[in-house]
Formats: sequence, structure tokens, C-alpha cells
Amino acid sequence: MNAPAMVGQRRGRRAWDRCQALAAVTAVPGRVDRFYLTPQHRQATMLVAGWMRESGLRIWVDEAGNLHGTTGERGSHRPRLVLGSHLDTVPDAGRFDGVAGVMAAIEVAGELAGSMPFDLEVVGFGDEEGTRFGHALLGSRALAGTWEDAWWSLEDADGVSLERAFLEFGLDPERIGAASYANRDLVGYLEVHIEQGPTLDRAHVPLGVVSSIASARRFQVEVLGESRHSGGTPFDERHDALLGAAEAVVAVERLSLERQVIGTVGRLEVAPGAVNVIPGTATFTVDMRARHDHERDDTIDALTGVLEEVSERRGLRYRLQEIHAAPAVFCSERLLDAAREGVDAVQTQDVPTLFSPAGHDGMAVAAVTDVAMIFMRNPDGISHHPAEYVSPDDLGLGIAALTTAVRALA
Repeated sequence: MNAPAMVGQRRGRRAWDRCQALAAVTAVPGRVDRFYLTPQHRQATMLVAGWMRESGLRIWVDEAGNLHGTTGERGSHRPRLVLGSHLDTVPDAGRFDGVAGVMAAIEVAGELAGSMPFDLEVVGFGDEEGTRFGHALLGSRALAGTWEDAWWSLEDADGVSLERAFLEFGLDPERIGAASYANRDLVGYLEVHIEQGPTLDRAHVPLGVVSSIASARRFQVEVLGESRHSGGTPFDERHDALLGAAEAVVAVERLSLERQVIGTVGRLEVAPGAVNVIPGTATFTVDMRARHDHERDDTIDALTGVLEEVSERRGLRYRLQEIHAAPAVFCSERLLDAAREGVDAVQTQDVPTLFSPAGHDGMAVAAVTDVAMIFMRNPDGISHHPAEYVSPDDLGLGIAALTTAVRALA
């Protein structure tokens, strides 16, 4: 094993152990549930801030609740290279999505502090998943300076608005603009992340680099029919909202396969929800992703056509509300070259180039600087699930590759 890989392995075990420790910061014992602006977010911030201090970083929490640790000063005018990922999770999550990238970044920044012609800054974004308020990338959008005031009225499942959550966390909504890095001198943004798919595992390769991140749009679809007695209503008089929604849900899969995009219905709710009542309302979500924006948009148009046809045939109505949109992001060749150099230095296999169908903070950060990513092998590719995994050795290789990539940029 070469010297960079050996150093990375030692750091990989420490980073891996910290991922396990962070998993204990959860709202539900026995699960990993850590959401934006909750007590668990605060606990995680304090724990990770301690590790940043141990690595010699200067820390602060910005106006959006993101945790920063830098080798320089917060107000420094030196160029800075941003490293990191997110600290929040989906419900009943795994232990490595997001946090492995933050732990890796802390190791790299601590090792290279003072030796680079630019500052290194680690960011643990407070919200990437969008679990609590239904809108993803809130933390990185604040850093990118693309925050939208309309989000203040977003509410969680308990009816708590985003604005109120900010205040309860000790943040001032009026100061959200101060989190922006739009006018900073940035070298770029590099992120190490587990692959949320099986490509590297199937190829028996520890690391790869990311060419682009999928475009994505998310919708809530409400199909409106008529609730009537299930026994007394003839089939020719029924306006069954669930049957209409079911046709549309199946169409999401059919259109995705035909057009080679990625469409998912993650939630379906029916009202009134009684065993002897024809459903009057069916509400479902659609998550549509593709390599290119036009492929995603054309598929959404085709799905809208299906909804129109089904609604007319079954005597239904529908409402389509967009709740998230992000364009495809293509990684910078300059940063990709550095990432490839880093990966090539620590593994004997050729360096795979992967498309990321999963979204990442880099999608938002790309508004203010170049971005690139290194993926680490995840057995079976499972993620957003307790079984997701990266081995300490592979995490160590990711750290070593990121270290070499940062040096290459210098």
C-alpha cells in the first residue's frame, strides 16, 4: 500500500467511528432520525464542532444553521476551497449518507492546514434531504445565496413554520442573506460521498468520480373524485380517485422505462380512507430525475397528458403542484481532473466516471463555484436505509484521494 493510502486508512477508521457516534444523535432510539433545526440538529452540530476543534479548525454556525470549520478566519479574504456534505438525514436513515463526507473533510482539512495557498473550509450543511419542511437543499441554497423568501411559510408535520423554527433554533430570519457565499473568492467545492447505487460495488472498485448530478423535479398530485357508498354505487356511476391515481402511478414507471429517466412515487394517501367508502381524494408524490433537464421535463409533460386522459375518462379532476426543481449540474473539468488524480493515487483499478442520479449539496453550491465529487463504494448500493454502508478501509481511501485532490488544486 502506498503512503497516501496508509495515512488515509488510519484516518478512515477514526472518521468511520465518528459516523457511528453521530448515529446515536437521533430523535427516535434505535433509528437514525436527525432533521433540520431540531434538538438533534443542535446536538449533532455541537458534537461535530468538537471534532473540528480537535483538528485545529476555527468554527462557527452560519445564519442558516450550517456548521463551518476553517483553517483560516471566517472573515478572511483569502481564497477558500470548500469541502463537506450534510448532517441531516431521511427518516430511519443509514449512518453514512452525508456525514461520511463531513468526517472525511475534517480529516483532510486538519492534515493540510497551513500548507495550502488557500483556506480550507469544511461545511456540515444543516438541511440537504428536505425531510422536515419538504424542500431539499435549504442549507446549501442559503450558502449559494439562492434562498427564497416564500420558504418562510413552509411548515413541518406539526404545523411549525420554517420561520418559527429559525427563531426557536436561535437564528434570525432577517439575517439569512449573510450566509451567502455569492461574493466570496472560492476555489471550488469538493465532496466525498457514498455511492447511492451499486455501480462501484458491482465493478469491485472502491472509488469513482462523478461527471454530473441529475436534474430533478418533484410534484404533489391530487386526484379528486367523489366519495360514495362502496356497496350501493354502481360501477358506471363511480368516480374513484384512487383508481385514477393508480393509473397515473403505473404510468410513472412506464414512462420512466420508455424514456430512460428515473421516476418514483414515494407517497400515496387516500381519503376518506374507510373500508366501505369509494375514495374521493388520492394524493401522491412524483420525483422525476434525468441526466438532462429536457428529458425530465418531456416526461413530466407526458405524465400530465396521462392525468388529463384518465381524469376525463373517469370523471375526475386533478391538481399538479411543483414542490422542488433543480437543474442538472455538470462537474467542473478542473476539479474533476484533481479528483481523478486523487483516486488514481490510491487505487490500482481504472478510475470510473459515474453519473449521480441522487441529488447532493453540490447542486446548490454550483450556483457560486465549480463543484466535483468522489464516490465511495456502498455494498449493494442501498441508501436511505439502515443497511447503507462504507467500510473503514474504503472511507480511508476516500480521505486519501480527497487529500491528494486538494493538493493537486494547489
